[in-house]
Amino acid sequence: MRKLLERTVLIMEKIKLNVEHCKGCYLCIANCKPGALSVSSEVNAKGYLVPQVDSEKCVQCGCCYTMCPDLVFEIL
Repeated sequence: MRKLLERTVLIMEKIKLNVEHCKGCYLCIANCKPGALSVSSEVNAKGYLVPQVDSEKCVQCGCCYTMCPDLVFEIL
């Protein structure tokens, strides 16, 4: 079952995601070398499943930020 997001900005320990900008291309997930990103079960207002970050695996390399055409990511 898909769950609609209650917030538009998700702040993890190392990264901030503005998931309302996400259009579900998942270039971030495909290019995350540490494997810290995956598809969540949460849906944004546009109806796309949004990425989620595993803070344990995230090394703040910035690859997701670089690959995302929609400016979803901000490295903290």
